[in-house]
Amino acid sequence: MEISGWILFILLVQIIHGLGTWKLYTKAGRKAWEAFVPVYNAIVLMKIINRPTWWTFLLFIPIINLFMFPIVWIETLRTFGKKSTLDMILGIVTLGFYIAYVNYTQEVTYHEGRDLKAPTKIMDTIGSLAFAIIVATFVHTYFIQPFTIPTSSLEKSLLVGDFLFVSKFHYGARTPMTTVAAPMVHDTLPVLHTKSYLYNDDETQQNSWKNKFQLPYFRLPGFQEVKRNDIVVFNWPADTVRQFFTKDRKYIKPIDKKSNYVKRCVGTPGDELSIIDGKVHINGQPLVLPERAKPQYSYKVAFDTKTPPNFEYILQELKITDPAYRIAEDTVMFRALTSEGVARLKNFPGIKAVVKSISHETEKAIFPHTKNWNVDNLGPIYIPEKGKTVELNKETLPFYKKIIAEYEHNSLQVNGNEILINGKLAKDYTFKQNYYWMMGDNRHNSEDSRYWGYVPEDHIVGKPIFIWMSIDGINNGIKNWKIRWDRLFTTVSGEGQPQSYFKYFLVLLGLYFVGEYFWKKKKKKENA
Repeated sequence: MEISGWILFILLVQIIHGLGTWKLYTKAGRKAWEAFVPVYNAIVLMKIINRPTWWTFLLFIPIINLFMFPIVWIETLRTFGKKSTLDMILGIVTLGFYIAYVNYTQEVTYHEGRDLKAPTKIMDTIGSLAFAIIVATFVHTYFIQPFTIPTSSLEKSLLVGDFLFVSKFHYGARTPMTTVAAPMVHDTLPVLHTKSYLYNDDETQQNSWKNKFQLPYFRLPGFQEVKRNDIVVFNWPADTVRQFFTKDRKYIKPIDKKSNYVKRCVGTPGDELSIIDGKVHINGQPLVLPERAKPQYSYKVAFDTKTPPNFEYILQELKITDPAYRIAEDTVMFRALTSEGVARLKNFPGIKAVVKSISHETEKAIFPHTKNWNVDNLGPIYIPEKGKTVELNKETLPFYKKIIAEYEHNSLQVNGNEILINGKLAKDYTFKQNYYWMMGDNRHNSEDSRYWGYVPEDHIVGKPIFIWMSIDGINNGIKNWKIRWDRLFTTVSGEGQPQSYFKYFLVLLGLYFVGEYFWKKKKKKENA
């Protein structure tokens, strides 16, 4: 739904609210017209039901307002003496329209300064739980989101089984686009394994009423931009699966419900990127990675067949998660080796040669799917920058086709050598937002921008800042879990090698409990 549509929808809701509550406003000593004025009517209502004015703010935050509206409906009914369990149920199941019934058919009394304590213990528990969810959802949406590393695409830098805190405020929190959704879950409800949000994913039904509740993209101000070499969490632009790792049919998903990916940003808006023999080059110069980055490649390893090395032992020693496999009688392929790992591998008995595996054959799966490129050799590619204009022709269109038609919502037609955008002949195109190029450090085991192209700015979720837990064997069953103690409470970015702050956390935790013990002891003595 466009902004104009949302404004009309909000005005309609305000009219319905006014028509359904104006008599209650007058019973509370207010003017009838106050029930119809957008925003102001909510501020007045908070005064009527004896609740803080800042609750008004929560009514206009997507997802959070799904919890706030039922609370306000119940509080309104209780303020006018309708506080039975049946009244509460009717208030919720009728989506607040029961209040309109009371407004026109019941003779009620306004209870100014009423007792705000819940009438029953159950209602008190429900209220406390609702506000706990509201606070958690607010933090999760606008400040910090937990995230788990599911694949090995950033191996050595980030490991499978790392549990991260992802900052939303570094790049600026993105307000929810999907307004009707379960809080604090992504695209799927746990246990039920169904969609966690209201949206019609049928490609032929994209104008469905369900999809009218989508908000336009908006991002709050951040204190930094996405920089080259940042590790970034983003929504996978090419996502058409129901759930991560689950493929059955093609699903069309709203941006903020696409699968979460984490990669390293190697190209920023305005850059020209090339990959030459596996190494990234930016604007003609090799990309210099930070010390913590551990790029890995596949290597062909020749060995002595008469005295073959113990490969199982080597894999354990080098901590290689991707197994080696034989490609010839005297050669195996090792995946995910760092330069340090290569140096060590060469020193094991029985190893004759270690050669990096570089692809020189054309791979049609490589973006933009029209060049004789492959995973190790591609480019140059221009990374679009907001406000910049590029020439459009049959040669350049494959790079920008998805941007024009899908990411920036234009109609695109190609008639012979003519390119039509929104029905008009186009020889160039000006970008409406910034784009990024994301890659995994595990270069030969990462599905990234080399396959599906650019990441739009509106797909950026946040910046991983902290590893609070790390479990080795996370996908092998709980019996095989092992905590990586050296990774607990380590930062994701920064200079030098990662350092665990877990021991400092334990010290602070111990000081807290000691302080609380003596404080309680002191209070007990004072009250004696």
